[in-house]
Amino acid sequence: MNTNTQALTQKANEYISLESDEYFRSQVEKLLKEENWVELNDRFYTDLAFGTGGLRGVIGGGYNRMNSFTVRRATQGLANYIVKAVPVGASAVIAYDSRNFSDHFALQAALVFCANGIKTYLFTGLRPTPELSFAVRRLKATAGIVVTASHNPPEYNGYKVYWDDGAQVVAPHDAAIIKEVLAAGNIKAMERDEAISSGRLVMIDREVDVPFIDMVKSCAIRPKLLRDGGKDIKVVFTPLHGTGGMAVETALKEMGVDIIFVDEQKEPNGNFPTVDYPNPEEASAMKLALDLGEKVGADLILGTDPDADRLGIAAPGDDGKFVLITGNQLGALLADYILSARKEMGTMPAKPAFIKTIVTTELQRLIAEDYGAACFDVLTGFKYIGEKIREFEAAGADGLSYIFGGEESYGYLANTEARDKDAISAATMTVEMALYHKSEGRTLLDQLRNIWKKHGYFQEALISKTFKGESGLNTMKALMEKLRSAPPKTFGGLHVAAVKDYSDGTTLSLSTNSRDKNIDLPSSNVLQFILDDGSIVTVRPSGTEPKIKFYVSCTSKCDAGLDEAVKAVSKKIDGICAELEGIA
Repeated sequence: MNTNTQALTQKANEYISLESDEYFRSQVEKLLKEENWVELNDRFYTDLAFGTGGLRGVIGGGYNRMNSFTVRRATQGLANYIVKAVPVGASAVIAYDSRNFSDHFALQAALVFCANGIKTYLFTGLRPTPELSFAVRRLKATAGIVVTASHNPPEYNGYKVYWDDGAQVVAPHDAAIIKEVLAAGNIKAMERDEAISSGRLVMIDREVDVPFIDMVKSCAIRPKLLRDGGKDIKVVFTPLHGTGGMAVETALKEMGVDIIFVDEQKEPNGNFPTVDYPNPEEASAMKLALDLGEKVGADLILGTDPDADRLGIAAPGDDGKFVLITGNQLGALLADYILSARKEMGTMPAKPAFIKTIVTTELQRLIAEDYGAACFDVLTGFKYIGEKIREFEAAGADGLSYIFGGEESYGYLANTEARDKDAISAATMTVEMALYHKSEGRTLLDQLRNIWKKHGYFQEALISKTFKGESGLNTMKALMEKLRSAPPKTFGGLHVAAVKDYSDGTTLSLSTNSRDKNIDLPSSNVLQFILDDGSIVTVRPSGTEPKIKFYVSCTSKCDAGLDEAVKAVSKKIDGICAELEGIA
């Protein structure tokens, strides 16, 4: 037995002694018996990282997996931080989605909280992520957890951590929580019956469900339009085996709209049997909904991911075939509708504010500013949108008022009662928007063309490169260092005018070789290449997955017509993406 196998054996046996769950413990025992060193190395070469957002990883036994032990250990560290921050009266809310072991992991986390003196509210069944965010605020809790791996494949699970404002944790909490998690030693946990009888564990459902649905309904700008004309719009909906079904159906029905479910995907199922990836961004995940939409002659198709924080849609094209709307495009449509409707209805605040991330299309900025709203860029991650809303509120009545915001990855927030992306209220708002444009004789695609003709045609592309295992992390690091130290001069034949480095907040001008510190955002390992024609290439290692994402955005004025602009932009996109494929 060599040194490496000895170390793996020691770690595996240590884990076996600490893991209370027989299911996960037996997996590692079997691997040891088989002497499967390759698999053991993958499970033990590192600990599953508790990042700034929480945990995410493959389900299974081992320190580098999602299991009962890693959930309890992480939660003990989080509990240590909560108790230090709020020595008396701390509380937490926990929700979970339809993934395998989500209910089990949620209970494990709750029992650790209870053992540490933290009163814990646990939903009796699965709930969408935005409802957890809402519940933290509603119950005035110190923190929250939602057990989910969002849109990842079925073998994954994880959890996201929220603070008392209902947003995912940001500085200084994020780094301080990670420090406590890394230092967590003795893990405390109560038995379920004892936790309930002591009053430390409180099971919740309708007391949060009802006000959450009321909040979703209150987002409507033209509620009478829905009440009077809700039967005139035909909506197909798929929750992709996740949590969105009950909430979307309930809210829309109470607003006057009936939906048609994709029956094969209606019921929650952590194996997601009808899709490869339960992600409404993927055309393959939406196929059953598209087929049903064409069959019934729908006006709109909606799809939510497993924890119902992301919304994807499709609308009928000129030929009757459905066209998938991208996250950037839906954000632009919603921004245009919300701002124009608020203006028309006289409900626009004095100082409206719109928030987007640095990788979200600049088209949304043009729309917001056209309606008189200030537009703010934040780092990728919806927690930064929540943080910015909190800044607006801290400024008081004379400050800016959040009106809408979102990110390119199909996340939107049309209210301030939740502080994470909310596919439930985004779904009801999209139905209202589609019904309004239908009543005016337009489709959503017609309105999108109107927006392009006014502001210019924008097209985006995303390339994701996965780097698995220990060697993959080194490859990712080397690639970022190379792009930072020797930035490309061109992309797809277009010259790079400037390079924004969000790690140190500087912008490098390639024409003058001068560097200015002019980015007022938290440090982040992101590079953004601004091309001389206004195109943007952004390179960002994912914070939750072993991959680097390349975002491309190109634009062209429609002076020569929309068709010509589409051709010109598509050519730019093709050239840049071909070059990026070579770099990665």
